[in-house]
Amino acid sequence: MDVTDRRRQSLHSLLVRLIAGLLLAAFPALAQQPPTAAPSSQDQSKAQDKESPDPKVEPSPQAGTSNDRLFYTLPNFLTLENAGHLPPLTTGQKFKVVARGAFDYMEVPWYGALSGISQAENSEPGYGQGAAGYGKRYAAAVADGTIENFMVGAVFPSLLREDPRFYQSGQGTFWHRSGYSISRILITRTDSGHNRFNFSEFLGSALAAGISTYSYHPNADRTLSNTTKVWGTQVGYDTLTLFVKEFWPDVRRKLSHKHQLDTPAR
Repeated sequence: MDVTDRRRQSLHSLLVRLIAGLLLAAFPALAQQPPTAAPSSQDQSKAQDKESPDPKVEPSPQAGTSNDRLFYTLPNFLTLENAGHLPPLTTGQKFKVVARGAFDYMEVPWYGALSGISQAENSEPGYGQGAAGYGKRYAAAVADGTIENFMVGAVFPSLLREDPRFYQSGQGTFWHRSGYSISRILITRTDSGHNRFNFSEFLGSALAAGISTYSYHPNADRTLSNTTKVWGTQVGYDTLTLFVKEFWPDVRRKLSHKHQLDTPAR
């Protein structure tokens, strides 16, 4: 197993732990739904409360986007809940919302953690060890993520007139929603509201992989085979992220409700 594969396995392991925690919180409530019955007035009131905005999610400074955060930390500004067809984002808006997420303050510890894993396993040894090696790995991680975010979320969606936002389903069984979220890696909306193949995801991540591999990564990794692996890793990571985005609002509401029950009345 080469060092590049070990780096990907460590990242995959981190992602699996995050998703496992999400499943433990979301699956019991979603998979064991009672049979459908006629809603009572009390049920209708609860449904209205569920559809109302979560008090922990502040209004977005940009119309048509979100101000949510995955696990209350990572930017989730392109995910929309209970949204129908919205006006398309302009080119300027697409670049603005991607920049807001890419340069968010929480990206600093996130990339720091990924770089620490890479440093500990001595992946891509061309970077070396010590503070200098860590700094190079950190800079590469930031550049990798930033380039891919802009290519997939702004550059190609602007050129191809595709909508970079993820529209959460929020309806149906756990398996139905899982299938829907994963399918969004292949299917996206156009600015006119129609569905089509997600060219922005595959073309954007491919170009980002090529730029990063052949510019600032160690010379030993500058091969077509490695570029293809990086491309596949990025698409796989984005697929897992869509899955998390679909169920995170359910977990967030559950945690908020528990917090309200645990908070003593004043």
